[in-house]
Amino acid sequence: MYTEKVMDHFQHPRNMGEIENASGVGTVGNAKCGDIMRIYLDIDENQIIQDVKFKTFGCGAAVATSSMATELVKGKNIQEAMEVTNKAVMEALDGLPPVKVHCSLLAEEAIHAALWDYAQKHDIKIKGLSKPKSDIHEGEEEEEEEY
Repeated sequence: MYTEKVMDHFQHPRNMGEIENASGVGTVGNAKCGDIMRIYLDIDENQIIQDVKFKTFGCGAAVATSSMATELVKGKNIQEAMEVTNKAVMEALDGLPPVKVHCSLLAEEAIHAALWDYAQKHDIKIKGLSKPKSDIHEGEEEEEEEY
């Protein structure tokens, strides 16, 4: 069901923890499954991500995608970090089961949310970055249940 890389990042997550006085912090969730992901970025004066940490409450795939996403943005400049998509995270993990693709979306959104926080704190614009959603299903039509 899960690839070796997904299992490795779940069992041995990289960059777990938090950064005090982080340059940018982004938190996103998925109300439908209960996953919550927080990414911390330490960005230097040249806009290079020197350090990145994460805290994730969720399933194994959520932990694995958080771990891989931090590996993909570490050492990159903020524009390169913007190019880390959920597809890039999934490819780096050699794939995810279809029911777990939303975890990779959380990782992408958490990175964007942390970059948004950084941009707001430094009064800058980051090309291609728009205000992040706090829930990845925000803006979708709510399904009304009849009782």
